[in-house]
Amino acid sequence: MEQTGPNFYDDESVFATYMSLRQRTDSANDTLEKPVIMDLMRPITGQRILDLGCGDAAIGRELLQNGAASYLGVEGSHKMAAVAKQTLMDTTGEVILQAIENWAYPHAAFDLVIARLSLHYIADLSPICTNIFYALAPKGRFVFSVEHPMITSCDQGWTSGTPRQNWVVDNYFTTGLRVTNWLGGTVQKYHRTVEDYFHLLQKAGFIIEDLREASPQRENFHDVKTYERRSRIPLFLILAARKS
Repeated sequence: MEQTGPNFYDDESVFATYMSLRQRTDSANDTLEKPVIMDLMRPITGQRILDLGCGDAAIGRELLQNGAASYLGVEGSHKMAAVAKQTLMDTTGEVILQAIENWAYPHAAFDLVIARLSLHYIADLSPICTNIFYALAPKGRFVFSVEHPMITSCDQGWTSGTPRQNWVVDNYFTTGLRVTNWLGGTVQKYHRTVEDYFHLLQKAGFIIEDLREASPQRENFHDVKTYERRSRIPLFLILAARKS
């Protein structure tokens, strides 16, 4: 049976596999997604930061060390939230165990909202974007990453648990629920086009400032073969927007 995002990561086997992959040399998160996210978040000093779907909150610890005024992570998975609290134990950072969809967003409380690879688990993003806009101070920024729509459109040609060598883009404009076998489990994700993400931000009132596809940079990789493989197709879509 397929699981929603938070429940998926609370599965013992899935959680163990995910944490092992995240610690792997040249992981896609560290070589592709994180460098772009860090670039788009700057400046960090003095910023009050909200992290939606914070995972292990390792980035929260790093942001606080780099001068962020505060960090609050919201995480729906019990296992992830527990790890996040351990990560932030000796810092001023905080973690709330709550689904992104259900959390009560405070008004104008943050200067920067980030969401790293968490929004493609949510069925209806329109109210989330509205809530984020409400929670940001004037001129506050929203930076988020999702699996690239070329990836979420279709998972044909891939055997879970093996390095993917063939990518099929199909049913791209048929948006909505996708059920994918991943990390030894079955999870619900939601496919949207690049255009969908653009208009969701516009509708909420944001001014879109940047769009990136995490183009691989050789200096971020230890292994040349991994770099060459990652250069074949985009894995991530990353957008930066500002409250008008």
